[in-house]
Amino acid sequence: MKTRRTQNLMTVALVCMAVSIATKAQAADPLASWNDGPAKKSITEFVAKVTKEGSPDFVPPEERIATFDNDGTLWAEQPMYFQFLFAIDRVKALAPQHPEWKEKEPFASLLKGDMKTALAGGEHAFLEIVAGTHSGMTTEEFDRIVREWLATAKHPKTARLYTEMVYQPMLELLAYLRANGFKTFIVSGGGVEFMRAFADKVYGIPPEQVVGSTGKLKFELRDGGAELLKLPEIQFIDDKEGKPVGIQMNIGRRPIAAFGNSDGDLQMLQWTAAGSGARFCLYIHHDDATREWAYDRQSSIGRLDKGLDEAKVKGWTVVSMKDDWKRIFPFEK
Repeated sequence: MKTRRTQNLMTVALVCMAVSIATKAQAADPLASWNDGPAKKSITEFVAKVTKEGSPDFVPPEERIATFDNDGTLWAEQPMYFQFLFAIDRVKALAPQHPEWKEKEPFASLLKGDMKTALAGGEHAFLEIVAGTHSGMTTEEFDRIVREWLATAKHPKTARLYTEMVYQPMLELLAYLRANGFKTFIVSGGGVEFMRAFADKVYGIPPEQVVGSTGKLKFELRDGGAELLKLPEIQFIDDKEGKPVGIQMNIGRRPIAAFGNSDGDLQMLQWTAAGSGARFCLYIHHDDATREWAYDRQSSIGRLDKGLDEAKVKGWTVVSMKDDWKRIFPFEK
């Protein structure tokens, strides 16, 4: 009897020990949602060599700048950029104040639910929609409107809040880099005021470390206070060739690491790679149609064509969502 009881106790102890070891091992792995493989290894090896004092590749902390695209890199971007979905909801909300929109494109088509016709005007139509829905208010009022929208609006496919559609592996990567002395920045084609409304809470990236497209602002004194009014004019597009320009204007240092997912990020990665010393460039490849979406060369949203070719030639890291990530979103079990 004692022998059997002793054996049972030993079995329980061994199981508990195994669970404890597994738990500690998982806790010790800062990139727990990444499968072991070349992509994960390339990240950890780069971080190790630029943070090891005495290494020929050592980079002082003040120069450890890492830039991240947002749409498709830190959170999802299908079936449409989330900021544009926000703009569509704003068109509907503001329509009573703009009766002329019933006859004016692209607003008329949006109000009829005809997305195809509304977007037929391409970039011009998109910018007109943004200008019409992101102006005529103070920066503080706009921040409040975005926060309220993010607190309730749901993704059309998953029915999750948009702030839940972030990539768990990338959240881990941001934390891992910061733990190793990196300063992390968002450099995105999205509107800077839109992203600043959630970047700190969702990514741990403060407003001053968000670089994005900007509209013109106007200083005004109102009711004894000072305000910044958002105007319906675009000041700077932080996309493609604009990304290195935006980095220089806002950060003032060339990144040593850059992360993107589309051809819109190519110039940021090229500029990063062209610097001296150790450099790291990574593309997220959306190839998981089951857990997310599969798209690249032919997509109208987040097209990855030239970048995919250049990554192969330059030896940049290309992350396969399907093969390299254990899970994609935080809400996955």
